[in-house]
Amino acid sequence: MLPRSLSLLFGYKHIIRVQYCLSFKDFKVHSLYYSTAKKVIWGHKKPHRKVKISSLDTIMDPESEKILAPLRAAVKEQGDLVRQLKASSAPELDVKKAVAELKVRKKILEEKELALTPVSITFDRAKMEDLLKRRFFYDQSFAIYGGITGQFDYGPMGCALKANMLTLWRNFFVIEEGMSEVDCSVLTPEPVLKASGHVERFADLMVKDTLTGECFRLDHLIKAALEKQAAAKEATVELKEKIADILVKLDGMTKDEMATILADYKIKSPLTGNALTEPIEFNLMFSTFIGPTGLVKGFLRPETAQGIFVNFKRLLEFNQGKLPFAAAQIGNAFRNEISPRSGLLRVREFTMAEIEHFCDPNDKNHPKFNDVANTKMTLYSACHQMDGTSAVSMTIGEAVRSKLVDNETLGYYMSRIQTFLIKVGIDPSKLRFRQHMSQEMAHYASDCWDAEALTSYGWVECVGCADRSAYDLTQHTKATGIRLTAEKKLSEPKTVEITEAQVNKGIVGKIFKKDAKTITEALAKLNINEINEMETKLNETSECELKTTEGLTFKLTREMVAAKTYSKVLHVEEITPSVVEPSFGIGRVMYAIFEHNFRTRDGDEQRNYLTIPACVAPLKCSVLPLSANAEFQPFVKEISAKLRQEDISHKVDDSSGSIGRRYARTDEISVPYGITIDFDTIGDSTVTLRERDSMTQIRVPISDIAILVKNLCTEKLTWLEAQEKYPKFEQQEATKGN
Repeated sequence: MLPRSLSLLFGYKHIIRVQYCLSFKDFKVHSLYYSTAKKVIWGHKKPHRKVKISSLDTIMDPESEKILAPLRAAVKEQGDLVRQLKASSAPELDVKKAVAELKVRKKILEEKELALTPVSITFDRAKMEDLLKRRFFYDQSFAIYGGITGQFDYGPMGCALKANMLTLWRNFFVIEEGMSEVDCSVLTPEPVLKASGHVERFADLMVKDTLTGECFRLDHLIKAALEKQAAAKEATVELKEKIADILVKLDGMTKDEMATILADYKIKSPLTGNALTEPIEFNLMFSTFIGPTGLVKGFLRPETAQGIFVNFKRLLEFNQGKLPFAAAQIGNAFRNEISPRSGLLRVREFTMAEIEHFCDPNDKNHPKFNDVANTKMTLYSACHQMDGTSAVSMTIGEAVRSKLVDNETLGYYMSRIQTFLIKVGIDPSKLRFRQHMSQEMAHYASDCWDAEALTSYGWVECVGCADRSAYDLTQHTKATGIRLTAEKKLSEPKTVEITEAQVNKGIVGKIFKKDAKTITEALAKLNINEINEMETKLNETSECELKTTEGLTFKLTREMVAAKTYSKVLHVEEITPSVVEPSFGIGRVMYAIFEHNFRTRDGDEQRNYLTIPACVAPLKCSVLPLSANAEFQPFVKEISAKLRQEDISHKVDDSSGSIGRRYARTDEISVPYGITIDFDTIGDSTVTLRERDSMTQIRVPISDIAILVKNLCTEKLTWLEAQEKYPKFEQQEATKGN
């Protein structure tokens, strides 16, 4: 059934759903259309059974290396060509073609490496998703209305896990590093995101089926359709070459150029064969209007960082005007993804935890770097990627000294990110840091590394760590005229020449009246080159034109303005700080935690459980009376009260069923410790404490139990140490013996 209409705004009567439906005989391409037709129940078809997952710490055997050698050589050959073309300032199109070929060769190599790496586990993604849905860690939003793709609601366990992760993140970064935390508005005025570049960058082109209204992302549609034409038996060599040339240029094509390709190659709807509309711009930011007039355009923020940048002056004052300092923010961001997919990995509303570390651009050393310098990390540099070699293990100290990682501050945060991810449950053997290649990196960034976790979807970026230089503060300074700078004390005074536009306010005010303020502000924003250019025109013609950022033009004369140059002794230097930004995608980290901690009990494929570390586990322990015996109830209340006094989240399960079945239920929601009240408790006021992963048990006095669980969950005590302190316990029957 086809949808009746397409609505991109909430509140309309149709619900948006994105489905992957574009397929051809020789290959399949993920694309999209919007549908209100059929309810999708995710996980119900049980796909992705027995996905093979490999670890990084496995050494390739000689036979595998022999197979990989020609693929590595092919990548290196193409990487060298890219370097050569860039060094010789070759035409942009030639560079693009070479990079496109390099990406293809890299992908083939990486897929072959994963295929040849000995499998550490066979992972059943569908089984894990069934568990997460059944125990309501998370589920599709508005499911009773058919659900919306790319939006999820966290249930009690997912919500608790997320809250525990964010609490640990605050302790680990904000408190331990002495950061300033802010909570900025989600609604962002358009000028802010224009200055940051988001308004210009966050848009994709789409086309619609003229009869059904189905929508397709244009670049994906063209790529799929042309690849199909090139793969056809009747395709000539000339046609294949033309298509290859178009596919290389596709990323940089304009709306009109793509429309021409649609017409020239007679591309129709892949679903119905119907004609398509002209290309339409689809903005990936959710737009809205602030206030009742509809005159103030705004967006739901696509990232949390801009709120920190626009508050830089206040934050600098709070830090007594000193660099370096760091500000942090946790909050939701929004991107109207055209094809959200892969569960929590690509969604429209997501939680970010971001840090902006402001430092002197000429001094990016970090005072605590020596504390982490010996941290071993798996680094997959841009050179390794271009040469076709594998990621290497080295200390972050070695990486910074060799300039593989640009500076100490960036290296310090990379190390801290790794420690945090391992602490919350990411498997270190499935974690690497991949450096952005030059064509991926923003023009203003000096270095950028992504913390990637290996999952059944492949390598997934969970945290980005970038040196953004001074780009954001500079852009907001240009847009507002407010200098977002810091002062650096000079070792000795220096004399500098300053050139500025001097305004005759009396004449300007008399002639331009209400526009006088606008002119004065515009003149104050001019840089030295613009002032010199103005002075030249005034000398030649006695007048010049001044253009403002609002698009207004004013004609000024020599009597109104002049360039003034004078000397000034400086004791401080004004600098625009550089920014190092670690940016955590909390949903992605959570998904990697789920995959890396999903287990099945040996000998029982139906007993699945999660081994999430106790420090972030949704509940820290369970309280389980052995049976429904009324004599157990006072002990249940006493233990529960002691746990609450220590702020230990717990669950009392006094439902029917064997103790083994109830253990299995708590294991599914990753409860690390289980307290069992049995018949011995009545006589000696002791209980058993069970550890989830090993299923071993010890006997503990009720008076010790709450503190013991707290110490285990906060890692002040290990389970091995607890076993040495308290006696081991063997299973007891559920009914009292004679």
